[in-house]
Amino acid sequence: MNIKSLTSYALALTLGLAAAVAQAAETYLPFVLASNEAGTIADKLEGTKKALQDNGFEIAGEYSPFAGAHIVVVTNAELKKEAASHDRGGYIAAQRISLTEMGGKTQISYTNPFYMAKAYFIKGNLAATSSALKKALGYVQDFGPEEGLTERKLGKYHYTFGMEYFDEPLELATAGSHDKLVQTIEKNLSAKKNGASKVYRIDIPGTNQTLFGVGMKAPDEGKKYMDETFIMSEIDFKPLRSTAHLPYEILVKGSEAEALHARFRIAINFPDLSMMGDNSFMNIMPTPDAIKEVLMNVAGGKKDVEEW
Repeated sequence: MNIKSLTSYALALTLGLAAAVAQAAETYLPFVLASNEAGTIADKLEGTKKALQDNGFEIAGEYSPFAGAHIVVVTNAELKKEAASHDRGGYIAAQRISLTEMGGKTQISYTNPFYMAKAYFIKGNLAATSSALKKALGYVQDFGPEEGLTERKLGKYHYTFGMEYFDEPLELATAGSHDKLVQTIEKNLSAKKNGASKVYRIDIPGTNQTLFGVGMKAPDEGKKYMDETFIMSEIDFKPLRSTAHLPYEILVKGSEAEALHARFRIAINFPDLSMMGDNSFMNIMPTPDAIKEVLMNVAGGKKDVEEW
């Protein structure tokens, strides 16, 4: 090999390594801002839902967790297919879209499909879903923490030492069958047991997985740490709101009900939330146990509250 060939080879190798490093270092954020324009939720809600349906999405449910906020939850064929890819994949079936009124404008945002897929151990990249959301709602920017997470870090994420991973969920309840457990949850959500209410239900085709979205309103001040309004007032304080963090989920898989541990579920959407100080995890210290208690009661399990 002559000097010219060696030089060309070295250059190609250098460029290839640089590209590989750049690709490996690419980071992702949990939320996508679709638009931020003048108007109210009432002005934009029906048009938003129609645009979603026109682009292949099925509306699974919707609710207003607090004043000035509305969430629409959708699914589609790709999300359901990827949800069936492993026995705890059901969490990816729901895509959350939020409308949040701020300063005379309404922010329309949604959870980043790729980010959530990697956090939930889904191998696919949900490119079709991402494309359909951009077509339906528009695109301004990705947002969330100041620094995103790489695909590698998403696949093994936990907030810090001692905090739970994706594969360390809360075990809520067991029953004699999948149908019996689903019926129990339906009954308790319909009765708004412990301040919990049903936002949506998605059955994953070809599996024994059913995903429930659960809204949570504190029945009294003493239960405020499970309340969505209180939680979001502490952790969602930036100019671009992450309202699409809500609602929380219960996943029924076979005859078992589980939920993502709140220390994972909150942290994956707010990975830069400080441990102490204003707007920190310290201010919601009892929240993981409070959420666990609510979801466990909804699923018909025994009360078993852990310490933070």
